[in-house]
Amino acid sequence: MSKKGQLKREIADCEREISALEHKRERSQSALMRAMLAKQKPDPQDEEFFRVFSALIDDTRTRLRALIAELEQLQAPKKEKKNKK
Repeated sequence: MSKKGQLKREIADCEREISALEHKRERSQSALMRAMLAKQKPDPQDEEFFRVFSALIDDTRTRLRALIAELEQLQAPKKEKKNKK
């Protein structure tokens, strides 16, 4: 399996994971907003879900950026060779 192919699959997996986590975080975010608009104290469980999903999203985005940088480094030598021709 080529390194580039593996990186592209991992990047796609990260993007799907971020999308799923953001969707899950929206549920707790809407519950927090509803409580705020009703001037009520939010449910601590909703607050915790929001924090946990936000942290997971941040970690996955950091990993995504690292994978993209690694892929760009692998592709950089080809670009330099094309420019020399």
